Amino acid sequence: MGDAPVPSMAASRPSGPVASETAAARLLAVLWVVSVTTGPWGAAAGGGEESLKCEDLRVGQYICKDPKINDATQEPVNCTNYTAHVPCFPAPNITCKDSGGNETHFTGNEIGFLKPISCRNVNGYSYKVAVALSLFLGWLGADRFYLGYPALGLLKFCTVGFCGIGSLIDFILISMQIVGPSDGSSYIIDYYGTRLTRLSITNETFRKTQLYP
Repeated sequence: MGDAPVPSMAASRPSGPVASETAAARLLAVLWVVSVTTGPWGAAAGGGEESLKCEDLRVGQYICKDPKINDATQEPVNCTNYTAHVPCFPAPNITCKDSGGNETHFTGNEIGFLKPISCRNVNGYSYKVAVALSLFLGWLGADRFYLGYPALGLLKFCTVGFCGIGSLIDFILISMQIVGPSDGSSYIIDYYGTRLTRLSITNETFRKTQLYP
């Protein structure tokens, strides 16, 4: 009887393009597992996600009270170094960390954080008084004396307001709040009244993309 053929024990191995595709698939699988376990999904599954601070809430998720205004200065009562703070209340069912670092579930009546707002430094110079003096007594230099410019005030007094031309120019400059008190402070103007706000472009300034037809 003839001997039966003995099956080959050598395992067949993929070669060529098949082997490279198999290695690539394994590498992609490993990378996917690593990204899931270390990414945001893994952090959420592990309970390591940090609670949001109330200061980082978006507009519409909180409401702030209007500042309390000082009648004498027409600025917020707690204005210090050009900054004041107003209390803000997160919306109901919002959970975040308050200013004390405590995670709280808010109902809409609790203060979540204090929001800084800008305020101005005033030193008793009234805008209405300055404009009135410039309009009626500007030819005598009363406006410049009031704002702390005695030399210019005396010069205007001796020249009758530079023959009226200087008085007109000063009236325009004071009315537009370009000329202010000599000590660098701001005019006392009604907090909710008309006041000049100077805008400057910084790294935090938002620029809207211009669309051209």
